[in-house]
Amino acid sequence: MRARLALDGVAKSFGDTLAVRDMSLSLAPGEFVSLLGPSGCGKSTTLAMIAGFETPTKGAILIDGKDVARRPPGKRAIGLVFQDYAVFSRLSVRSNLLFGLEAQGVGRAERKRRLEAIVERLDLGHLLTRRGANLNMSEMQRVALARVLVTEPLLLLLDEPMSNLDAAIRERLRTELKALQQDLGQTVLYVTHDQVEAMAMSDRIAVMHDGVIEQIGTPEDIYHRPATRFVAEFIGDPPINLLPCAVTSEGNGCRAMTDAGILLDLNGVAAPEGRYLLALRPHDIAIGGTDSGTPSTVRFVERFGPEDVLHCTFNDALVTVAVAPDTAIIGEEVGLSFAPSRIHLIDEADGRVVTSKAPS
Repeated sequence: MRARLALDGVAKSFGDTLAVRDMSLSLAPGEFVSLLGPSGCGKSTTLAMIAGFETPTKGAILIDGKDVARRPPGKRAIGLVFQDYAVFSRLSVRSNLLFGLEAQGVGRAERKRRLEAIVERLDLGHLLTRRGANLNMSEMQRVALARVLVTEPLLLLLDEPMSNLDAAIRERLRTELKALQQDLGQTVLYVTHDQVEAMAMSDRIAVMHDGVIEQIGTPEDIYHRPATRFVAEFIGDPPINLLPCAVTSEGNGCRAMTDAGILLDLNGVAAPEGRYLLALRPHDIAIGGTDSGTPSTVRFVERFGPEDVLHCTFNDALVTVAVAPDTAIIGEEVGLSFAPSRIHLIDEADGRVVTSKAPS
């Protein structure tokens, strides 16, 4: 089922602590949005307010245009899947799936119809007689999701549902969950600290930090056009390079001189002169011979199978570069080439990105 969610100036205080500050966020019907951020940023508090477990200090929470901020959880037509799944261990899968429908007073014929539909959709037929205690983590996650979906919620809230799973299972379930969401047209708010999950599944990502949303955008926008230093550093693996620099005007553009002595012409960029952090992702740096770019020395190599990450030094600067396997070895002298069109300049004073371009 499709629903529209909107948060309008929502805030939440616990005594003198302001956990969420003036948050505004909207989800279109059928949209998958991730609320992404580190522990303590306010994302779980936001989820609790939407679900009805916490009451906002101020602001409105609208589902299909109706403010539900003061409604009890059971009156919001919301489905919630927690990190621990909370599957009833002594009940069979069938009883787990029917529990919510029976609590809602849904008639027997309708319960049967919904049960058969969700069992077929999530391929749970072979598990119906198995007790919750005998499910593995992957099966438990699917049962927890099915138990919520069978109630046909207007909005589905997922609170880090894959954090207890190993990497291989998480990768498979990400694909399954996204395909199911698209098939159902379900509106989803997904809370996570894992950028890989958010980037892989989301239509849009809202990055939270210290109780506020720093940026909302598509995964491509968040990665290639970060709005703040926090977003630039939080998104991306390996992390973005940050080099202190001074920017001066040069013709129609400007040039940046890093503190380590790397000079870069930023063609077409018109940033005010001053101090900045020059930010460039490791995948946006090319490597070649010492005569083809800024000379540097490979000090360390991280090997990740499909790519290596080189840690290169130039004077006092450390630059990480993502390259094909076996491109260089420790101690080798190499030349680094920086693409001006992919450079971000971050104001050292307030952390805002002054220039942020799409990759050419």
